[in-house]
Amino acid sequence: MMFPHRSYLFVPGDSARKQDKARGTGADALILDLEDSVAPENKDAARRLTADWLATPAPMARFVRINALSTGRTDEDIAATAPGRPDGYVLPKCECLADIARTADLIAAAGSNAPILIIATETVRAVRQLMTADWSHPALGGMAWGAEDLAADLGAFSNRDVDGRWRAPFAMARTLALLAAKEAGVASVDGPFTGLGDTKGLIREAEAAFTEGFDGKLAIHPAQVPIINAAFTPTADQMTHAQRVVDAMAGSGVASLDGQMLDQPHLVQAQKILRLGTRHDHS
Repeated sequence: MMFPHRSYLFVPGDSARKQDKARGTGADALILDLEDSVAPENKDAARRLTADWLATPAPMARFVRINALSTGRTDEDIAATAPGRPDGYVLPKCECLADIARTADLIAAAGSNAPILIIATETVRAVRQLMTADWSHPALGGMAWGAEDLAADLGAFSNRDVDGRWRAPFAMARTLALLAAKEAGVASVDGPFTGLGDTKGLIREAEAAFTEGFDGKLAIHPAQVPIINAAFTPTADQMTHAQRVVDAMAGSGVASLDGQMLDQPHLVQAQKILRLGTRHDHS
């Protein structure tokens, strides 16, 4: 399974107003959050509210970010929300393949087969596991990464330098998450851009993520959604060039186009661009 979504918008699980408003954001997917955006004293209420909200259809995919396995809340989060048939669950602080398997068992026990999107870089242990392990699992639909919890686990005082670039440990974690997702054959989802007022920075980061091979990006504010959707949708010029590559390569292992030699990797890239452009209808 591979999630086709460009934008994943986090919505607090304890805010009915924000949940209802999220229906009109244009996000490809919503993540109803029972974890970090909910204060401990509100977590039970957030679980009930999210379960109720899932009973009403929405024009986009709906995920539930459950609490981490270490909290003791995960099984009840899943059991309460599974009747609403979410399109997936988001597992935070996932550290290894065993965490995916355990979560899949809990989902199955709740009578659901919803796939899992994991956040796989929130602890040092998780990042080290990404270096060595194959995280493939039938229930896995995507892998995302995040820098804030990792900074806390590292004891780092910042995750970006003065120019806004990721500092070395975080750039490495991001790359490892991308590579692990590709190895597992699932969606690779870039982490959120936390500079809410920095539109140019978000555009730059989202366009770079698309160019580097990420399939989508997490969003933490509705204003980020159209920017992310645009960045992960091929432009008309990209579509035209991709079609020319496909035409030039028809029936041939190699070809030449505009003075450039083409071979199979170019064809694969062109076919991907055409699939993405058709799927999102150039929106």
